[in-house]
Amino acid sequence: MAIYRPSVEHERLSGTDEGLLEAVAHGAARLTAAQALEAFHGLPLQTLGRFADARARALHGDDLRTYIIDRNINYTNVCNARCTFCAFRRDAGDADAYTLEAPAILEKIAELEAIGGTQILMQGGMNPALPLEWYEDLLRTIKAKHPKIHVHAFSPPEFIEFVHFFDPPGETLEAKLRYVMTRLRAAGLDSIPGGGGEIFAHHVRRKIGLGKCDAEAWLTCMYVAHTLGMFTSATMMFGHIEGYADRVHHMGLVRSWQDRALIAAGEAGEPVGHYKAFISWPFQRENTPLGRVKEWGLEAEDREAGAEFPGDVVARLPEGLSNEDVIERVPHFGRRVRMSSATDYLRTQALSRLFLDNVYSIGASWVTMGPHIGQVALAYGANDMGSVMMEENVVSSAGTTYCLDEAVLCRLIRGAGFTPAQRNNTYDIVRVHAGAGSPDLSVTDWSTHRARKMHQQAPRGAAGGKPGKKGAAEVVVPTVSVNGGGRN
Repeated sequence: MAIYRPSVEHERLSGTDEGLLEAVAHGAARLTAAQALEAFHGLPLQTLGRFADARARALHGDDLRTYIIDRNINYTNVCNARCTFCAFRRDAGDADAYTLEAPAILEKIAELEAIGGTQILMQGGMNPALPLEWYEDLLRTIKAKHPKIHVHAFSPPEFIEFVHFFDPPGETLEAKLRYVMTRLRAAGLDSIPGGGGEIFAHHVRRKIGLGKCDAEAWLTCMYVAHTLGMFTSATMMFGHIEGYADRVHHMGLVRSWQDRALIAAGEAGEPVGHYKAFISWPFQRENTPLGRVKEWGLEAEDREAGAEFPGDVVARLPEGLSNEDVIERVPHFGRRVRMSSATDYLRTQALSRLFLDNVYSIGASWVTMGPHIGQVALAYGANDMGSVMMEENVVSSAGTTYCLDEAVLCRLIRGAGFTPAQRNNTYDIVRVHAGAGSPDLSVTDWSTHRARKMHQQAPRGAAGGKPGKKGAAEVVVPTVSVNGGGRN
């Protein structure tokens, strides 16, 4: 195996220098954090998109753009964290708290396999009532009944809480994580999703992710997974209280830990796991505590001469300041949100494609942005449209319920000028849809594909039962996908 060496940085050049960006697009140079911020603020959106698209084409070619058929299974909504951006979590005693047992999960997997699915993405709240053996038994049961299904499960915050809940042997966090992860891997865990990344900057994370692990623990968890040969993803949720520099800082940590994994693989002379993909999306505010925070620019004091968004100011403060010191210096930090627009999303995604030169795939977030922005994202550095959405419980709790079937997803990819291709977890191609039998090309009546149904776990009261009754039922939420004359 060839030794991995990061691309060269040219610190003296401007981030808007087109010669530098051309070199970055072809893998011959690497942006610094300062250059990334310059490019983000200084380049027209179309120019930034053009270079991001060139980078995507250098990595993935001009023809295929991918998607996966999987299913999000949120096995419990009981959670001891209190993230201010989350509308999904519940306390154990709440009327709409739930934990799914194996039969319900197996039924969901059978429905997935029936439409050609290859993977489950299984995540939940951090539920202290579930022992390690519960997870092992569940994984063994899944693999016994559905051996071909790839189990992509348990994000880093869940693993950090596993360490707290189960008190495994080991002198360090890394050793404890390795013990738990090795047991779950032996039981059937195939890979780990990048959930819970949010924003790594400490001052932001301690405001929005109460009870959730810090950046060092998140990154350490993923590094342990990589040393065990697992491929993972990394995520970022932006468009809330963070500064623009915090987004670049977040990407920078992903990139530097990816360097570490790839260098270790080269030194070992054998394949080692690493981040396969990076997916970012804007914060969805409905039904969340953070969503009740005032939006930046609506108050008179926000519009005064020289006023600057608090997150941008705090992002320049020295690290290590206490929360009290930060608030003393910037009183409105955490009390204003700067929501992301479609152009801000596309600009952020394009920058991620250019900055994360060592990450293979960039995913378009149509689930939060809507199908057509997801389609446009394929011209701004994204090469993957993510999953056919059978079920989603987290962002839909915050008011987002976009839902697409395979035919519509293929149509969006083809309409963007590419050939749709189904992939698996490692981004190997399962099938290419180039001919007349393709899911989209075989449709004769698109009106039957407009109103789709998406499974969601919800309280029985929401399903038409008695309000307040403890437990959960599966609810079918009608959603609308965009194709032909459809609507968002």
